[in-house]
Amino acid sequence: MRADVLVVGGGLGGVAAALAAARAGRSVILTEEFDWLGGQLTSQAVPPDEHSWIEQFGATASYRALRTGIRDYYRRHYPLTERSRAWTDLNPGAGWVSRVCHEPRVAVAVIEQMLAPFLGSGRLTVLQPYRPVAAETDGDRVVGVTVAHRDRDERIDLVAPYILDATETGELLPLTGTEYVTGFESQADTGEPSAPAEAQPMNMQAVSVCFALDHVDGDHTIERPANYDFWRDYKPDFWGDRLLSWRSPHPRTLEIVERSFTPNPDDDPLAVNADQRLNPGDGNLWTFRRIAARRNFTDGAYDSDITLVNWPMIDYFEGPVIDVPNASWHLSKARELSYSVLYWMQTEAPRPDGGTGFPGLRLRGDVTGSRDGLAQAPYIRESRRIRAEYTVVEQDLSLAVRGEHGAVAYPDSIGVGMYRIDLHPSTGGDNYIDVGSCPFEIPLGALIPQRVENLLPAGKNIGTTHITNGSYRLHPVEWNVGEVAGLLADFCLARGESPRAVRGTPRLLADFQDRLSAAGVEMRWPQVAGY
Repeated sequence: MRADVLVVGGGLGGVAAALAAARAGRSVILTEEFDWLGGQLTSQAVPPDEHSWIEQFGATASYRALRTGIRDYYRRHYPLTERSRAWTDLNPGAGWVSRVCHEPRVAVAVIEQMLAPFLGSGRLTVLQPYRPVAAETDGDRVVGVTVAHRDRDERIDLVAPYILDATETGELLPLTGTEYVTGFESQADTGEPSAPAEAQPMNMQAVSVCFALDHVDGDHTIERPANYDFWRDYKPDFWGDRLLSWRSPHPRTLEIVERSFTPNPDDDPLAVNADQRLNPGDGNLWTFRRIAARRNFTDGAYDSDITLVNWPMIDYFEGPVIDVPNASWHLSKARELSYSVLYWMQTEAPRPDGGTGFPGLRLRGDVTGSRDGLAQAPYIRESRRIRAEYTVVEQDLSLAVRGEHGAVAYPDSIGVGMYRIDLHPSTGGDNYIDVGSCPFEIPLGALIPQRVENLLPAGKNIGTTHITNGSYRLHPVEWNVGEVAGLLADFCLARGESPRAVRGTPRLLADFQDRLSAAGVEMRWPQVAGY
């Protein structure tokens, strides 16, 4: 099959890339391994992590359309109370992590609506569920990619002049021979204050297998996991308690803190102020990533709130899942950990009344669209990352380094983002690294491989370091990167120029930035302070 633009990976970056290229008039093929498009927002079941100003600025117009579409979908199809329906910044889950916590399948529906006109016209072809298994190259160009069906013996060769890697782990980089890095870079290489003395390529952030829960009458205890005893007794050196407990290090201070867990509090959804600048929101784990607040809906519509478990105790950091022969084994262990956390909560977790266990906790695989009850896909925080023309380093955006000067202003900025440098415990035994950040820009140089000419990163695989990936890996930035990659492919096809030439030629760069501005891509921040 042939197209103008091939997008491999249907996460948020892949969807944004396909949408941008199709809107520009290009024929597009989009592939995705899992049953739902949307990646971390849907198949990985992670509500959006966003900055404090997201309702006003700091995201592309199309990302805003996605958020507005989610709210409108609830208003059209869900039995909201009149008070919640009138809530301009409707937060369906009234979670503290985001101003628009919601059920994953709603984002799936809105993404499908956004893509529908291009599917109908035939401009966009979606191949699902397919994963990349091989690639053909010719010198410094990628000719095509072979994808295999997940469930049956079927392969398709895909050819396009521009190929975008929007996979969660940068799968096309080793397949195409594109130079890349993994894990920690050394301080000698990057100059980063938080980097180690020597590079640690196998030291990567934890992965998590998320799941959804409600709390209703009855005993919904799952079967005891086979290795439950191991996980119940497991106590990482830096954790301060067993992993399966309400106690864990505070990401910003590393002080051992105890979080509360109160299912179905009778709180007012409209009183939730989901602003992580003011409050991280994880004091009560139930409301932290709640995706359906029953008080937002008419009486009886929901028997319980629904909460999304992406909490400290499900972080799996026993081994990396990239560039290792036993990746599938580690992923199975990550799923086992998630089941063990649930079983512990149902049977042994301390309750506020002095008792133990919450047998009313019910696994909601229908919410995550999976047969086994967990998210369809693991939440991958850290990808392979291209060796780029420009690599974003900690001192570009660290609040401690930059202070009142703000993040580095890049002449080739192609977007903006904001999130603390937020690294979860890693496979090398490191604790959290959580560093204040300035509102930052995304440089075009981070999207251009040092050698390969027509392969573009469209997700978490851009030119960041292990450390700055902690800021650039979140939902709005991934979408921004993907959208720009799609628009860059179109621009290069129209002008007969390479991505490298666009960055290196002032006239072309200015024209491309004008094109981005016309598409609703913000490239500079107003004057706001970091946190």
